[in-house]
Amino acid sequence: MGDKLKLYGFNNLTKALSFNIYDVCYAKTPREQRDYISYIDEQYNSERLTNILTNLTDMIGAQVLNIARQDYDPQGASVTLLIAEGSMIPVGETQLAHLDKSHVTVHTYPEYHPETCLATFRVDIDVATCGAITPLSTLDYLISSFDSDIITMDYRVRGFTRDVNGQKLFMDHKVTSIQDYINPETLKRYDAVDINVYEANLFHTKMMLKEIDLQNYLFKTDAYELPPKTRLEITNNLRREMIEIFSERNIY
Repeated sequence: MGDKLKLYGFNNLTKALSFNIYDVCYAKTPREQRDYISYIDEQYNSERLTNILTNLTDMIGAQVLNIARQDYDPQGASVTLLIAEGSMIPVGETQLAHLDKSHVTVHTYPEYHPETCLATFRVDIDVATCGAITPLSTLDYLISSFDSDIITMDYRVRGFTRDVNGQKLFMDHKVTSIQDYINPETLKRYDAVDINVYEANLFHTKMMLKEIDLQNYLFKTDAYELPPKTRLEITNNLRREMIEIFSERNIY
């Protein structure tokens, strides 16, 4: 972030990060579909998601004010955290107030394709902050917390604040690309594309896993127990699914 800006009053900029991941797998038989649901319940239940979001809140230096969470049948969950930036601890005779309430939310969406037997699970995380805090510093943590085949990220800075001279500031930190906030070793595993609108302080990055290890997409089935033709067909279907999600259009 560099040197602190000298502002008049509060920093009124609003910073919003939308982070979406897609986890694709193959589940053909009833047993595999049950195993898939068990996997979703383990990886994406509201308790684990709440732990991830509270850790994220600590990372950006904010404080949790309220937590609302819900699990769904047969799978999926939602968690919402109301957070505040700064301290609520009295200093001397002065009580620090909160004028910059923010929130963190996560929602999960299961989806199943009956013909290809592919199950796609989407996790949406939104982090909205006011003031000097930027949620971009949490990207590596979020990516490592989930099994991500496709990742899409949007970062937007809205509004303006003023420095002590009354000059409007529409951006208080330099951003060239969301990729600058992701570990280079992580980026090596993905194909990544940027679509940035600098004039609007709008930044978009999407990523797709480069290599498919079929074994990682099967449930309690050894990939090499399948005939070579079946392995190739499943792998091709997985890649097509991922390409369409990454491209955000029907291709095949």
